[in-house]
Amino acid sequence: MKREIDYIISSENQDMSIESFLRKKHYTSKSLIKLKKTKEGVKVNGKWEYLVYKLRENDNLKITILEDEVSENIIAVFKELNIIYEDKDLMIIDKAADTPIHPSINNYENTLANAVRYYMKMNNEEFVFRCINRLDRNTTGLTIIAKNYLSSGILYNDMKERKISRTYIGILRANEVGVKLPLEGKIDLPIGRKSDSCIERCVDKINGERAITNFKLIERKNDYYLVEFNLETGRTHQIRVHTSYLGFQLIGDEMYGGDLSLIKRTALHSKKLSFRHPILDREMHFEVAIPKDMFTAWEKIKRAWNQLLNGFQALKFTLYMDLQIILCL
Repeated sequence: MKREIDYIISSENQDMSIESFLRKKHYTSKSLIKLKKTKEGVKVNGKWEYLVYKLRENDNLKITILEDEVSENIIAVFKELNIIYEDKDLMIIDKAADTPIHPSINNYENTLANAVRYYMKMNNEEFVFRCINRLDRNTTGLTIIAKNYLSSGILYNDMKERKISRTYIGILRANEVGVKLPLEGKIDLPIGRKSDSCIERCVDKINGERAITNFKLIERKNDYYLVEFNLETGRTHQIRVHTSYLGFQLIGDEMYGGDLSLIKRTALHSKKLSFRHPILDREMHFEVAIPKDMFTAWEKIKRAWNQLLNGFQALKFTLYMDLQIILCL
């Protein structure tokens, strides 16, 4: 894959070295090392230059990103992709349920990586699969795929520095009657691997890594809650572990004890993404609606609650009329 990027140097950046200018553009050290090893990877006004070259106003700086590597262990397999946005540097995909990000033992073909490799191959492009914000197998919604090492390096750094805003929506159920979720709050509890499992995670206040989840209640129906989550960190199963610790389960989340009567997969959806484009340097905002299965589950919850209220109102009316009859006797 080849990606060429042109910069016209302004007076503000004259007298800077090429390396300093590129670092200002958030190029990572690894990216700069790769550029140094790329034949004619850095040109000024059509001439190859070292990174120590001092730029002048109106210089044309051309960067060439070359990648011959491919994800050879990922088989190209057709799977429907819902691509929300694509350019030369990245893709935004609305991931479906029952779709792991990467291949694993006994599942080498039914993954997002397989589908993206197939899509790229059909477009006569090969690349290394790099997913920036990884979603669990049954979590749906927006995820970022970087298409070259430069965009990948910048986006990974932005993720570490909490510059990528990720908003999820989920359906919770209280474990016990009377347990109530506040209107909003912040969960700041470390998460670690569960001692007797290689998959499950738990709140681990001794050995866990810091994890921060902000939440806001959207709607409540009896013991069920429609909740918006915003992540400051990206630990494995973070939302699932944090809400479980507080006494609430995402419905459909069998691993952490969620109710399966309304939906057969974890009711969690990556709804919004906001970040600065790694190369174009402009704000990017994406939002998708919750999928049909989550919408249907919440509608069932609302109908059940309304029926309960109507039944309660009918009972109150019956008792009132009975009381009036008694008073008239």
